[in-house]
Amino acid sequence: MPRKAREVLVGYPHHIILRGINKQAVFLRDEERQKFLDLVFESGQSFDVQIHAYVLMTNHVHLLVTPFNPQALSAFVRGFSQKYVQFFNFYYQRTGTLWEGRFKSYPIQENSYALSCQRYIELNPVKANMVTHPRDYKWSSYQQNFNKDDRRLTTLPLMSDMHQTGDYESYVLSGLGTDPGTDPGTDPG
Repeated sequence: MPRKAREVLVGYPHHIILRGINKQAVFLRDEERQKFLDLVFESGQSFDVQIHAYVLMTNHVHLLVTPFNPQALSAFVRGFSQKYVQFFNFYYQRTGTLWEGRFKSYPIQENSYALSCQRYIELNPVKANMVTHPRDYKWSSYQQNFNKDDRRLTTLPLMSDMHQTGDYESYVLSGLGTDPGTDPGTDPG
């Protein structure tokens, strides 16, 4: 039976989740995390995909991105994920896949839901008890979005309003009281 076609809404944000096979680590060194991010941004430019938020956890990745043509989302993920697997496999002299099946994607049509998703992504290390504040986790977009200092990230429209009023940090931190099961596009484990 053929698998169901992926739903892609052109011009709308999508929450992307990639998980290591058997929940195994996909990042063992900071150099790998940096290589992964470089590949993500390179792929975003190549396939006309805006990147709004990211977090690189030990065994999975969350991205919030907006594709601008129907084929862009899959081409974008394939572009960086395959190159990263080649890089990782070469370094560790291993073969085979690194990712667990197809990537998960959740299109988001509501602006407020996109904001919640970005908050969820940037709070992931705090909720996993890796840090106490999202600014302390180097491998998330929080610091760049808070300072608006990374031109490779595209700010969501409603997030721009929060930057102008200085409410970005308080909005993100307000997510610490939410139940993870109510956050957008969550995938347990």
